[in-house]
Amino acid sequence: MSEPSLGGETPSRPRASLRTAVVWEVLRDALDRRAEAGGAGLEVLDAGGGSGQFAVEAARLGHRVTVVDPSPNALFALERRAAEAGVADRVRGVQGDTQGLFDVVGRGDYDAVLCHGVLEYVDDPAEGLRAVAAALRPSGVLSLLAAGLGGAVLARALAGHFTEARQALTDPDGHWGAGDPVPRRFTADQLSDLVGGAGLDVRAVHGVRVFADLVPGVLVDAQPGARDALARLEAEAAALPAFHAVATQLHVLAERP
Repeated sequence: MSEPSLGGETPSRPRASLRTAVVWEVLRDALDRRAEAGGAGLEVLDAGGGSGQFAVEAARLGHRVTVVDPSPNALFALERRAAEAGVADRVRGVQGDTQGLFDVVGRGDYDAVLCHGVLEYVDDPAEGLRAVAAALRPSGVLSLLAAGLGGAVLARALAGHFTEARQALTDPDGHWGAGDPVPRRFTADQLSDLVGGAGLDVRAVHGVRVFADLVPGVLVDAQPGARDALARLEAEAAALPAFHAVATQLHVLAERP
């Protein structure tokens, strides 16, 4: 349930992290709107938040964040990251997972829930998402991030691994073979259906890492202004449905009625 390391990059710095900038901008806006409606800092749950990549940034905004993750090492890194950011008093780490979520947190206690990089690994995505949704208060916000099917197919094909690309395309879980580290991938429609089945309303869908994973790093690093230009391109393409089918990840923003 821990998120992959991005070398210490933080989502509040789009220039440093093209891969997380789109998600953070959408999430920050949603948290701001929710906080304005409630008039105070929010109670935020980060299910599978690992070392706190997004949790610490949410705490910087003044929110209280509980991170649930099965890895003691990740929670130790979370504690260190929160302390270095000066938000240790607003970040709490708890060992656990979605299957036993309400053994460690309260049902219906949170204004916002983050579920990033979790559904790919749980045994039953629908059950896992229902548990996460049940942690929300009425009008609470869900930020869901999961691996996209189309991006994996495209990446394998562009790398010359055509058999693996076809395997991912035809496999029910979007799995391209024995060496694939991701057990399951989704389309935008599949994620939207899962969100609806959990009793939530979809507010927005964004494609994440539409171009960033395909553009050679040497082009981004060597050309002046290329990183900023690529970040702007990612931001513009993220909300367009035409690009959801080729995104490496998909982000769904949803709300509990």
